[in-house]
Amino acid sequence: MNQSMQSSLKSFRKSCAGMLVATALAAGAFVSANAQSGANDAKIQSEVTKALGKKQFSGVQATVTNGVVDLTGSVKVFADKEDADKKVHRIKDVAAVRNDIEVASGEATMSDSELQQKLAKKIAYDRVGYGTTAFNAITVNVQNGVVTLGGTAYGPVDKSTAVADAAYMPGVKDVVDEISLDPLSPMDDSTRIKVYRAVYGFPSLNRYAMDPAQPIRISVQNGNVTLFGTVDSQGDKNAAGIRANGVPGVFSVKNDLQVAGHPTEGN
Repeated sequence: MNQSMQSSLKSFRKSCAGMLVATALAAGAFVSANAQSGANDAKIQSEVTKALGKKQFSGVQATVTNGVVDLTGSVKVFADKEDADKKVHRIKDVAAVRNDIEVASGEATMSDSELQQKLAKKIAYDRVGYGTTAFNAITVNVQNGVVTLGGTAYGPVDKSTAVADAAYMPGVKDVVDEISLDPLSPMDDSTRIKVYRAVYGFPSLNRYAMDPAQPIRISVQNGNVTLFGTVDSQGDKNAAGIRANGVPGVFSVKNDLQVAGHPTEGN
């Protein structure tokens, strides 16, 4: 065998040896990574179990794979589903959360219309006593247990309270928050009070002020007024619009009041 061939064989052997060493190192690193991942998953699993140790999560199961937590099972209200998700997301080393928890109240199933009426009443009376009831015009729509909240709210607290009312209502499967906030400004606040006094202080409309839910709702956005709610007659609707239009500083009035027993007619 000549010198050239011997040199080539030595180089080949060295190359093979290097490849074997590299493969062994890679395999070792893979095993080490898997072991570390498994240890992390076990630690996360322990933390998840601890985080979801309260009674409302007794029907929830969790599994962890490579840092991803899968939540399954059931809870009584949608708020508990959201709370479980938030608690798990806060745990260190959690890469993602797949929340497949179902909401099952365990009570007799309500129809969408029944649930909508119940929740709308709850929201209508919820802020009574805080001075902002008449200035919230929040709408409620329910389809297949999914609640969509729309309309306008006086401020962030009024909005978050309505969302919480929906989230804690048994039978609600999910909550979609589409509530917009009226601009908060001294000028609009002054306009709200003036419109409220002009409408509720009018003799033929004064009886509506006796209802704690304040059925005539007033939204003010940069001097533009929208009236929402339900009144007993077309005359009451017209009177409310005229009274709002007569308030100094009001740029426009949109009268979206509904007349009980009649289809909606906006002016």
